[in-house]
Amino acid sequence: MADKSEKQVAPVQAFIDALDHPLQGEIVALRKLLLEVDPRISEEIKWNAPSFRTSEHFATMHLRAKDALQLILHLGAKSKRALPPGAIADPDGLLRWLGKDRASVTLEGPEDLARKTDALVAIVRQWIEQV
Repeated sequence: MADKSEKQVAPVQAFIDALDHPLQGEIVALRKLLLEVDPRISEEIKWNAPSFRTSEHFATMHLRAKDALQLILHLGAKSKRALPPGAIADPDGLLRWLGKDRASVTLEGPEDLARKTDALVAIVRQWIEQV
């Protein structure tokens, strides 16, 4: 019998394999990066996209655009709380704030993802401590 992690990964892998997206490589790379940030992170398909969680969902890929990949960082599906001021250090200016409880990071190709990897990992580590 497959363990819990194999059951969760299979639907996400199947979803990604079935995608017809010009940034397929970046989607795969971003997924791998997020799963390696912290062992508490798991994944599933939510909102018709790969979504990542610890105790709550905290990040969801936005796949509608074909010229860039967005990662939406949030505090869960039903969160009504705001992040405290200064809770997320963003010295590289990756975050575009969409509200008091969510922000996006835009990735425009493999070079952009490579350039932003270290800063994105630091942001995700801080973000999951707020969830």
